[in-house]
Amino acid sequence: MRAVVQRVREASVSVDGETVGKIGQGLLVLLGVGKDDDDTDLRYVADKVLDLRLFNDEQGKINKSLRQIAGEVLVISQFTLYGDCRKGRRPGFDAAETPSRAEELYRRWIDYVSEKGFSPQEGVFGAMMDVRLLNEGPVTVLLDSKKKF
Repeated sequence: MRAVVQRVREASVSVDGETVGKIGQGLLVLLGVGKDDDDTDLRYVADKVLDLRLFNDEQGKINKSLRQIAGEVLVISQFTLYGDCRKGRRPGFDAAETPSRAEELYRRWIDYVSEKGFSPQEGVFGAMMDVRLLNEGPVTVLLDSKKKF
């Protein structure tokens, strides 16, 4: 499982002009599901998202987690995180999970984060979405449950 995690002052996602998810200060998570992913992968990425110290403390150092600031989470499904661009000019998506299985793991990721005391906002799985964000910092990190980077 892969994620692009961005620290935001605010973020929203809309489908066909209608806002379907919106947060204030917190993390925007673009989440991709790979072919071999399972519950271990989703727990790894979710726990990292919730516990990574990406927010400033009282001295201005990046030293506080989402939990510590009582921040919010907006998660957007994004299979293109598994795009392989090493050959040619068109990405290949062979490593991305099938839509039905990916949606199942995506939903379980949301459930897991909810069990941890958060109320994640979300996009619409598989839809064409418009994502707006005010990236704070900017602070952006990449996560991969297989630790490929």
